[in-house]
Order: sequence, then C-alpha cells, then structure tokens
Amino acid sequence: MDKLAVRGTTETEAALRAAPEDEYMSPAQVAFFRQRLRAEEEALLSAVKETAGHLQESEVSADWSDRASTEEEHTLELRVRDRERKLLQKIREALRRIDDGNYGWCEETGEPIGIARLLARPTASLCLEAQERREQSKRRFGG
Repeated sequence: MDKLAVRGTTETEAALRAAPEDEYMSPAQVAFFRQRLRAEEEALLSAVKETAGHLQESEVSADWSDRASTEEEHTLELRVRDRERKLLQKIREALRRIDDGNYGWCEETGEPIGIARLLARPTASLCLEAQERREQSKRRFGG
C-alpha cells in the first residue's frame, strides 16, 4: 500500500475519533465503515480464489516426505481459509446491519459500540462491556 493511501486512512481515522458524539454513525461514518467492510470482503474473496487455484494445481509427488509436506501445507491453508470464511460471514452480517440501520449499536444493550472499537474491529456487534460479559460467561460455563 502506498504512503499516501496509508496517510489518508490515518487522517480519516483520526477525524472519526475526533468527531463529536452527536455525529455518531453519521452518513459519512457509515459510508466509511461500509467501504472498509467491502474492501475486506473483496480481499478475502480474492484469497479464497487463490487458495482454490493453488490446491487444484498441486501435483502428487511419489516421494512420501514431499507428499506429507504438501498435505501439511494444504491442511494449514484450509484452516486459514476456514477462519477467513467465518470472518467473511461476520463482514456480511455487519453489512446487513448497515443496510438495516443498526450498525454501530450494541445488539445486547442498544448503546453505541464506539468508533475506536469499530476501527479496531469493524465487525463488532457488541459494545466492549457486553463483549466482556459474554466472554466471562463463556469461561464460567464453558460455552
């Protein structure tokens, strides 16, 4: 990524952080997050195509150690792609929340999630406090 694009993103993020509370989830902020989510979605879809092509191109080796290495690489790639598939689902859910007008608001409490949290994790659907409660509950009950 070139320096100008990075600087522009940093400046935009700083402007989002500095925006007054009454501008929370303004049309410009929503547009920023929609664009960020769409870019991430495109990058993940590109990675999926690359992996599919890579897995189809691989040759079967007669050497057992080469075959084992190749299988291990494929297993690792598939594991990464599975994580990316789950992230892709979260991205699409976040885009649906944008379309529904619920993006940026905690699903549990209705409170603002916060710009800083959304910049760090654009797919967040819970405010920090609700997320912490959910994680504590999972640890406590093994869920």
